[in-house]
Parts: sequence; structure tokens; C-alpha cells
Amino acid sequence: MEQYIQSIMNNLGYLGIAFLMFLENVFPPLPSELIMPLAGFSAELGEQSLVAVIVAGSLGSLIGQLPLFYLGKLAGRERLERWVDKYGRWLSISGKDISKANDWFDRYKGWAVCLCRLIPGIRSLISIPAGLSDMNLFPFLLYTLLGTSIWTTLLAYLGYILGDNYQLVAQYLGPVSYGIIGLLALLFFGWVLWRRVK
Repeated sequence: MEQYIQSIMNNLGYLGIAFLMFLENVFPPLPSELIMPLAGFSAELGEQSLVAVIVAGSLGSLIGQLPLFYLGKLAGRERLERWVDKYGRWLSISGKDISKANDWFDRYKGWAVCLCRLIPGIRSLISIPAGLSDMNLFPFLLYTLLGTSIWTTLLAYLGYILGDNYQLVAQYLGPVSYGIIGLLALLFFGWVLWRRVK
């Protein structure tokens, strides 16, 4: 995968970085933890500008959030609540639970979108509840850009200072991502079990 990423960056430059970060949000097996440190390393070699690398990565990631955001909008809160009322019994979930989750998101939506961009494993997924809650596009893009810029800057800078050892970023952050996903799955199944017992 690393050779594929490097090939796209070499052939397309900043556009390649933006394209890869777009894909990373739509197709999660492409990890930003590898893309941006590699781009930062290329800046350290003098092949690209660090600032331009960060801008390209942030814009690609920003655009990559739109498909999931519009997926949430297309599904719609009311449609999801009706679907859950009809089929959610086996998970012990009702439309009322969706409504409560949506109310929580409505209270914190801007900061929830921004902060979740910094959490591996759920960085992209937060766009779906943003769409479901019918969040306005401009604030969504603004908070997404803020969180995404922090994330891409951190990764690119780590690649820049680590040089040849830029792979260490993916090596250490990769397990963190899988750990967070595993923890969320465990919490979800624990919650379902608790609801069924109750």
C-alpha cells in the first residue's frame, strides 16, 4: 500500500495528496497515518512545501467528508427513527434512542464534529450524524476544516521531523485506531446486552 501511495504522490504532487486524503475518508483502509507523514517526509526532503502539503491534505479530507454528510442527510432523522422502530428491536434500540442521540448531537454539534476529527476510527463517521441532524453545510465545513487541519498538520509535521522514520507514526497510531474501534464495538454490544437484560 505504501508504494501505491508514494506512486500517486510522485505522479500527482499536491493533487495526489488531496486525492488520497479524500479517498481515506471514503475508503478507510487507506490510512491518513501513512499518507500525511509520507507527505511530510517528502517536504523534509525539499520535494514539496510543508505548508502546501498540509493545505492539500486538509482540503482533500474536507471534501472527503461530504459523501458521508449527504448520506446522513439523505437517510434523514425521521426515516431512520421509523426504520429503527420497525427493525431495531433485536438491538434493543428504538426511535426514541435515536432522538435522544440526535438531541445530544444538536447540543454539541460544532465541537463534536471538530473534536471527533482528531479521534482515529471515528474521524469520518461523525459526518453521518451531522447529516442526520440536518446541520447546516457552512458550520459543518468550518468545524470539519478546523479539526481536519489540526490532524493533517500533526501528521505531516511528525513525518517532517521523523524523516526516514516517518512509518513510526502509522506503526504507533494504527493500533490506537483499531483499539478505539474495538472499544466502541465492545461498549455498543455491552449496551445492547444491558438493554436486553433490562
